[in-house]
Amino acid sequence: MKITVKGPDIETVTKDYPLNTKVETVLKDFEKDMPYPIYACKLNNAYRALTHIMTHDCTVEFLDLRNQATWLIYQNSLIMLFIKVLHEICGKDAKISVRNSLNKGLYINLTEELNDKTLKIIEERMRDLVDQDIPIVKEWDSQENAKEIAKASGQKETYRIINSMPSLQDLSIYSLEEEKQIFYSLMVPSTSYLQLFELRKYKRGILIRFPHQKDPYRILPYENEEILYDAFRQTYNWGRITGIKYVCDLNERSHENHEDLFLLQEALHNQRINELTEAILERNARVVLISGPSSSGKTTFAKRLCIQLAVNGKKSLYLGTDDYFHNREDTPVDENGEKDYESISAVDTKLFVSDMNDLLAGKTVDLPTFNFISGEKEFGKRKTRIDENTVIVIEGIHALNRMLTEGIDDSTKYKIYISPFSPISLDRINRFPTTDSRMLRRLVRDYQFRGKSAKVTLHDWHKVRAGEDSNIFPLTKEADAFFNSNCIYEMAVLKKYAEPLLKEISRDEEEYAEAQRMLGYLNFVSSIDDDDLIVNNSIIREFIGGSAIVK
Repeated sequence: MKITVKGPDIETVTKDYPLNTKVETVLKDFEKDMPYPIYACKLNNAYRALTHIMTHDCTVEFLDLRNQATWLIYQNSLIMLFIKVLHEICGKDAKISVRNSLNKGLYINLTEELNDKTLKIIEERMRDLVDQDIPIVKEWDSQENAKEIAKASGQKETYRIINSMPSLQDLSIYSLEEEKQIFYSLMVPSTSYLQLFELRKYKRGILIRFPHQKDPYRILPYENEEILYDAFRQTYNWGRITGIKYVCDLNERSHENHEDLFLLQEALHNQRINELTEAILERNARVVLISGPSSSGKTTFAKRLCIQLAVNGKKSLYLGTDDYFHNREDTPVDENGEKDYESISAVDTKLFVSDMNDLLAGKTVDLPTFNFISGEKEFGKRKTRIDENTVIVIEGIHALNRMLTEGIDDSTKYKIYISPFSPISLDRINRFPTTDSRMLRRLVRDYQFRGKSAKVTLHDWHKVRAGEDSNIFPLTKEADAFFNSNCIYEMAVLKKYAEPLLKEISRDEEEYAEAQRMLGYLNFVSSIDDDDLIVNNSIIREFIGGSAIVK
């Protein structure tokens, strides 16, 4: 049996191996050449665990934490280890709820609060089990047996979602010694792979922290992300108001009364936009800066904010930082020699600050419009003058970067961070990552309005994510406030648009693994095909079409 091993960090090599060789065995021959520890692989462009047994000629690409799917595999494996030890120390009745990414880790709620002493005992026991290298065993089981396991472990939401999906004939049950849990992703082969983690008490729960994708060898220094914690707390309050915390809740609403859900979500967004408007007016801010990662709905939000300012007697001037790009010939390049449009260096900050200060001083300014075809700023189309009753509303990925607005009086600014945070999980231990929700939004929008296939969007996503990690996420602490742009029903609405696009990606294309991973998530979601009653200024319209304010 011929196994071809390839990857960005090694030369492609083909070697002979006996039939029924485990991927982990092949890894041992190449491990020393890998820059980071390996936790999973792509086998003929499909994600596979290192325990996978190969029965025919194939191509293997080993994956470290820089890969999104592998990063999630590491997280879920840590959760499995934590649950096993929690039950050892605190008893089987102890339950957890995996909430969201926070402080370079996962924030987890527990049915009973742990004190520092107990948490230290749990962490020490986890490290003891890591040293023992105990296998994490996957078994396929029937839907009926999986429901019994869910019932026995008190996982009501898991039971409900399995019970509602007769198409799920076999499910993966993972065992760590006597501990059994249902996970919908792959796992590492054994506990010895989980060398890097730390536990930390935080608020009413705990943080499990682990290496970040951009630095797979270490846990990054702790930084308290208070604004994000408050944002997630508001998000889960929205889940309580709508009655939707889990996919099974959404699926039940998808079949009836989803029109009321559309309206309720818009009411929640309107309420928050009104609160932010009041805060802007109270500060008497003249410049509102809006930033967030890709597919957050920045444009729709900014324009709805302008409308709410008008309701309160204020005029507004909407601007996007993209119009201040340097001309293409002057755009800086990245380490690969490619034009770097994600960096603040791609923006003509000197011109931007000069124009904003002139506008605030009441002068007439010839605002640029960037021509993305010619790659140049064009002038003469937007000569503008504003008065003291006008608020400048600026959106862009660098809007919170001090380098963009250095030289503009800080007292005039109000900064808003925007991102779609969803309270919905599959169940208490299997979550929907916000990053994947944004990727689905972008995939649908790019196909609808930018002529890009799902293959192209998936191929470019890692570059977008790298830019966010460098230019957006570190600046959340600069924000005065947060806006959650998630529409709680959006997975059900996006499904009918995204699913056929993902299914077009064939097994011989390298994006196949990511497409299948996303289809795996969507498989649990009941589609809402009738979206005509979603209002035309909804944020989700920016991605599915029909927006009255984003053209």
